[in-house]
Amino acid sequence: MKLPKAVHLARRRLVIVAAAVGAVATVLAFSSQAASARPDGPQASGGNGGTKPVIVLVHGAWADGSSWSGVIQRLQRDGFTVYAPPNPLRGLSGFASSDPAYLHDFLTQNAALAGRPVVLVGHSYGGAVITNAAVGDPEVKALVYVDAFIPDQGETLGGLLASVPGSCLGGNPTDIFNLVPYPGGPPGDVDTYIKPNLVPSCFASGLPARQAAVIAAAQRPLAASTLSEPSGTPAWKSVPSWAVIGTADRVIPPALLESMAKRAGAHITKVNAGHLSLIAKPGAVTAVIEKAAHATG
Repeated sequence: MKLPKAVHLARRRLVIVAAAVGAVATVLAFSSQAASARPDGPQASGGNGGTKPVIVLVHGAWADGSSWSGVIQRLQRDGFTVYAPPNPLRGLSGFASSDPAYLHDFLTQNAALAGRPVVLVGHSYGGAVITNAAVGDPEVKALVYVDAFIPDQGETLGGLLASVPGSCLGGNPTDIFNLVPYPGGPPGDVDTYIKPNLVPSCFASGLPARQAAVIAAAQRPLAASTLSEPSGTPAWKSVPSWAVIGTADRVIPPALLESMAKRAGAHITKVNAGHLSLIAKPGAVTAVIEKAAHATG
């Protein structure tokens, strides 16, 4: 007996629907298994009601995100979600989008960070960036400064460096930097590159010569105007902070690092390293970051 055409169509639709439901169920089951296996998911152990904080690492001038490689590996091994977004190195304020504004949008407009507590970490110039970027973001629960500037409102990085003698980047800029104009910037502004022959003894002091040579070749420039731009309202006045101080830092004198950290009320850890303690002593730096993370509960 021939079935009506409508019945054939109904059966076909049922087969299609059943297949679709089966596929959806398979995907949901797989997603559930994957979520339960993820160590950094919302139920991961840690503070803040069982949610482990996300770690956001901000590199400084003449560097990029790879400077955090040793720290990232250790944090990921310990079950943390880690991001190391690029720092544009264009300035704290002024034309177009400033570095703090770029980072603030990354923190507040990123769906992957929605509702997650954040430990914000800055190295060197990155310390000034996180000081400004964290303002107005309630999810930032801790600030960690690694050989970093911790400016107060109205202070400039150039002024801070001039306040304490001893920086290897002080002196005549043309003796220290290769200055290169860049398109789209303010009139007269230039990009600064540390002269390669100065990197091993200054910026990368204490690191093997071959490693220092790679750092010199791969450096990303900082806009010169950045050093004279005033910092804004500091987040460290309302957010707990930690500081790692390299006792052999030749870029930011240790006395300046310590005075800024004490002013901010930071928990201070000193390490026997130069300006790049995040590379020379990644285990010690990671330990401080994790202390800050555990304190956010």
